Amino acid sequence: MVISAHAYPWDVIGDAAFVERVRASGVDSVTLAASYHTTRAATPNHPRHKLVDVPYSALYRPVKPGIWGRLTPLPFGPGDPFASAAAILHDAGIPVTAWVVLAHNTRLGHENPDLTVVNCFGERYPYALCPSWTEVVDHCTTLAAEAIRDAPVSGVSLESCGQMGIAHLGCHEKTDGAYTPLQQRLLSICCCDACGIPAAQIRTLFEEGTAPPESVLERRHTATDRLRAAVLQAVQSHAPNASVTLHAQADPWATGPSPGLTPSAAADVDAVLMPCWPLDSTIAPGAQAYVSTLPPFGNSPEALLEHVVRLRQGGATGLALYHLGLRLDPVPLFSTIAHAWRQARAWTEIGERS
Repeated sequence: MVISAHAYPWDVIGDAAFVERVRASGVDSVTLAASYHTTRAATPNHPRHKLVDVPYSALYRPVKPGIWGRLTPLPFGPGDPFASAAAILHDAGIPVTAWVVLAHNTRLGHENPDLTVVNCFGERYPYALCPSWTEVVDHCTTLAAEAIRDAPVSGVSLESCGQMGIAHLGCHEKTDGAYTPLQQRLLSICCCDACGIPAAQIRTLFEEGTAPPESVLERRHTATDRLRAAVLQAVQSHAPNASVTLHAQADPWATGPSPGLTPSAAADVDAVLMPCWPLDSTIAPGAQAYVSTLPPFGNSPEALLEHVVRLRQGGATGLALYHLGLRLDPVPLFSTIAHAWRQARAWTEIGERS
């Protein structure tokens, strides 16, 4: 599947025109949220509502009792929203990829601060569950399994499968531009007891403006690899034929919803999805490109088209468009992008064979 588009269950349920909108958009599949963080989402195309407010991180499935421990998610919406929306798409012949957000959960972080990322100044990031803790690994593993259990999915897309850092991009964020890239890197190093990184050492590096040693990154990558292995095992047991896409960045120090690739990560999954939202973004050859069609990136369709073509010519192997439900009337832009992508792909392949 070369082109996918993201959506939420509430975009699908109750909108009889959604399926036809997908078909007309030119995409091959829908990446549908099965678990997601706090959000307030516009629904400009839906006939019955124009906003959906989810004030907490949620699993869009019924939450089974007795299997979670203290990190128990909350459901959202009546019934089984993800499975219901997935079934609508599946029955229409549209492949569904389950979009699963793992270690990003502000409610659980506030309730269990001891399991969150803590920086070298002792400040905790409540939205960021630290994967060095076995409880967090167990939670993410169960979450992945429950997200896709008995649902018609052909793929799974794993977001925040690793460490979140100082950048949250939520809650009316007021940290943008306050720290240099090096300071952000240092403030994204977790010094919790499970990580075992001395806070005093990182504070000194912060004050001196010195880069952290590679041993710090190795510890983080060990925790990330452990988390990913457990989650992949859960996915394999519930959806053995599903392809797995990993949200990641080429920078190994990156934190956030798309954490840095570890040396073994790309080989463990079927595809790596890299965020390419700014129109000057580049792509690591062989990765899939994650592109936003929303403002400000989508304000100029011509610039967005040029961006997509550059990414394909730069070696991107797939395209994920954000977002079918959030953009008013996505069909004209999505179908134009899909055509340009396939044309660029054809020309690229001709050049590779010649």
